[in-house]
Amino acid sequence: MDATLALPLLIGLIGVALLFDFLNGLHDAANSIATIVSTRVLRPQYAVAWAAFFNFIAFLFFGLHVAQTIGTGIVDAGVIDPRVVFGALMGAIAWNVITWLFGIPSSSSHALIGGLLGAAITKAGAGVVVWSGFGKTAAAIVLSPLVGFSLALLLMLIVSWLLVRQTPFSVDNAFRSLQFVSASLYSLGHGGNDAQKTMGIIAVLLYSQGYMEGGFHVPFWVVITCQAAMGLGTLFGGWRIVHTMGSRITRLTPLQGFCAETGGAITLFMATGLGIPVSTTHTITGAIVGVGAARRVSSVRWHIAGSIVIAWVVTMPASGLIGAAFYLLCGLFL
Repeated sequence: MDATLALPLLIGLIGVALLFDFLNGLHDAANSIATIVSTRVLRPQYAVAWAAFFNFIAFLFFGLHVAQTIGTGIVDAGVIDPRVVFGALMGAIAWNVITWLFGIPSSSSHALIGGLLGAAITKAGAGVVVWSGFGKTAAAIVLSPLVGFSLALLLMLIVSWLLVRQTPFSVDNAFRSLQFVSASLYSLGHGGNDAQKTMGIIAVLLYSQGYMEGGFHVPFWVVITCQAAMGLGTLFGGWRIVHTMGSRITRLTPLQGFCAETGGAITLFMATGLGIPVSTTHTITGAIVGVGAARRVSSVRWHIAGSIVIAWVVTMPASGLIGAAFYLLCGLFL
């Protein structure tokens, strides 16, 4: 494809990618703020501003390993073209909107990967899948909530044991302040892992269309633009999902909120450093269930958690089918 002729299409697709990034922030705002809102440490309007700020500055703290994985580690970069990118983005956007309307905390990350796989496989068959990269991502679907669960549960048990002689009032006051720290760390992890997925899509699109010299990389303007789009999305919030994450799974105290956010943040930091695109939704849900189970197993509303798990299972196939449909639909007009 001639680069000059492709420029208007390229700009339009970058706009669609940034729309997905905005919706990702909107959809996943609950991941960053559900606990700090549900414990009444911050009012919702202040919480989203707090989370949006740390979402935006995440690029200062992390490398771009996740963007590299999305760009070249899920499907063969040689199969990427505007139709594949459009199908991937529309599959993810459509699934995000559907789950947002129903208040289901599904994974924007896996919706994007599902859409990408659906469009790419429709174009060139299953041989285009980079199984090593996809395998790491698939494993993270199971491992990230388990790690978040385990770390949050362990933190809850350790902190509870250390503070056993303290009064509930003093513990509550202390952890209301500490939740500012844990929420900041989680928002950094969220911005660091999730914004990079859109960076990878935009970068591989530029690479496939000949707009990138010196091999595949992520230009700085792509980094800043994606971080800003996600931050703005978070600023607008996603209140339906905040309610599910913050109160319907289990009721949280400031101590529990701190342990859930810290356990989730550690999980995201590790995954981002390893270049694994994990679901921030899966991670914080596992952590919230962990702190609830530390109190007592019956305190977790397992039927709510179960419905969320079902949404996780169907996210990638559903977005993949939508991505494939949009890939075929796009072919009718191009």
